[in-house]
Amino acid sequence: MLNKKIIFLILSIFIPISLTAHFLEWDSTIIFVTAGLAIVPLAAFMGTATEEIAVVVGPNLGGLLNATFGNATELILALIALKEGLVNIVKATITGSIISNLLLVMGLSMFLGGLRYKEQSFQPVAARLNASSMNLAVISILLPTAVQFTSSGIEEKTLQQLSVAVAVVLIIVYGLTLFFSMKTHAYLYELGVVETEIELQEDSETESSNRPIWIWIILLLVITVGVAIESELLVESLEEATEQLGLSSLFTGVIVLPIIGNAAEHATAVTVALKDKMDLSVSVAVGSSLQIALFVAPVLVIAGWFLGQPMDLDFNPFELVAVAVAVLTANSISSDGKSNWLEGTLLIATYSLLGLAFFFHPITEGL
Repeated sequence: MLNKKIIFLILSIFIPISLTAHFLEWDSTIIFVTAGLAIVPLAAFMGTATEEIAVVVGPNLGGLLNATFGNATELILALIALKEGLVNIVKATITGSIISNLLLVMGLSMFLGGLRYKEQSFQPVAARLNASSMNLAVISILLPTAVQFTSSGIEEKTLQQLSVAVAVVLIIVYGLTLFFSMKTHAYLYELGVVETEIELQEDSETESSNRPIWIWIILLLVITVGVAIESELLVESLEEATEQLGLSSLFTGVIVLPIIGNAAEHATAVTVALKDKMDLSVSVAVGSSLQIALFVAPVLVIAGWFLGQPMDLDFNPFELVAVAVAVLTANSISSDGKSNWLEGTLLIATYSLLGLAFFFHPITEGL
């Protein structure tokens, strides 16, 4: 069976293919597909470089580094789409990332892990804390939409100002959650930290960890540039390619792009679940969702303010329903700190139903 490293190395062949397709002006669908596949290994390599640097600089700074770069691929992709004025695509990607992590990633982890082990356990205290944070995330993206829905003639500028204010609060909360998990209440997350270190040691099958930190920093910078280039190709070909493929922009933003950006994390969560490290698996899935909601989304709102793009937290109502369903389902299943294959099936089924709904959802104005 191919391990994830070999799969990512095989997928890296799409990096030169996508660049060739761009310079030779091949069909937009080919550029879109190859650029999307090229982003997957680049995201994985970025994660590896970040983890290697984190091991060297220590647990506190390393934890902050992982928390900052954990969703760097999605952030870069969203920033480029935002720069191009694809605001609704960016919003759809935010909600899609939250949904896919909570339902698809955690569902696959629980299902596949449950097939190998009758029942798996993880820390219920941390799960409940994460659930509370996700509830805040739902409220934060619900409020601007509720204000817009209940107000007549509210100006876009006012809505954006409200969104920026909410974004600032969310970033502060994100910083406090990091301080809580890494400093004042680190003992609640110690098992996950230990498992992360074990996982890194197991993955270090080569002598890569012996490389000087400056090499990893250079590699991280090069990979980041690569992600930015491939994201640019993806965004440039997105509209024409999705039209040719018969996909709506809403479905592409909510389902397709999050799977591309989160593929590396998906693989990690499933791999560690198969090793009966459910604490780490849940931490990857839920932690990524929290980072999207409390850090990436607010940063994009503030970036939109500076870029002159009307990025706000006024989401499509159906997207809000989907996020609320995802959070409610994930919280109810993870609250007891135990999982099995049936619970994983329920999460995957919920994601499949939402995916079908987004696929058949009529294209609305601006999407």
